[in-house]
Amino acid sequence: MADSILTLKNLSVGYDEPLITNINVEVFPGEIIAILGPSGIGKTTLIRTISGLVRPLSGSFELKVEKRGGLGYIPQRLGLVRHATVAHNVSLGARTRIGFSLNMWKERSQRTMEALRMLGIADKSNEPVRRLSGGQQRRVATARTLAQRPQLMLADEFLGELDHSNVEIVFKAVQTLVENGTAVIMVEHHDDNAQLFATRIWNIKDDTLEDLSLEQWNNRSHGGEEE
Repeated sequence: MADSILTLKNLSVGYDEPLITNINVEVFPGEIIAILGPSGIGKTTLIRTISGLVRPLSGSFELKVEKRGGLGYIPQRLGLVRHATVAHNVSLGARTRIGFSLNMWKERSQRTMEALRMLGIADKSNEPVRRLSGGQQRRVATARTLAQRPQLMLADEFLGELDHSNVEIVFKAVQTLVENGTAVIMVEHHDDNAQLFATRIWNIKDDTLEDLSLEQWNNRSHGGEEE
């Protein structure tokens, strides 16, 4: 098995008070991990901590990705430049990974258009983001991460506002990253999406993170006995 790209050791996350305590898990290339649990329990805080936006309350984590663009993050509010075009927003992902120099312009453009086509929004490339629907904006945010090609992708409810057909389009595109070794950690409110796409489940209950295989989660969900 490949070396882990993320290790959490005795990690506790929260703000004034801990929301999740004593987390001990590892993440490996090519995994898709869905974080499940009720609203307000700490799912977003956990991935914001991993992204470096929130300091751990205690414990530590080790993130072993490249400094330039190795970590991709789709926040709940997407972080798009609303007055800029779709293509400009997506190109920011490619720039994060490969730099800003003029001799990289062709590769950035290729990555941008490839990501837009994969997400089915190439026809929107010159539209300002503010004119798009909520679901289309989520696809723009995903395309930005596809163009970046990170080693670890963090996504906070990035499948929200998408109908079933668009969920499939988005995840087919994300799967191209996973097949090339990207690990995905996604906050998800819908068990159905987790069961369709995830390889592991981090189930948060009270202040504890349970690290379950998909088989263990499915056994529990269907009333089976967990080994």
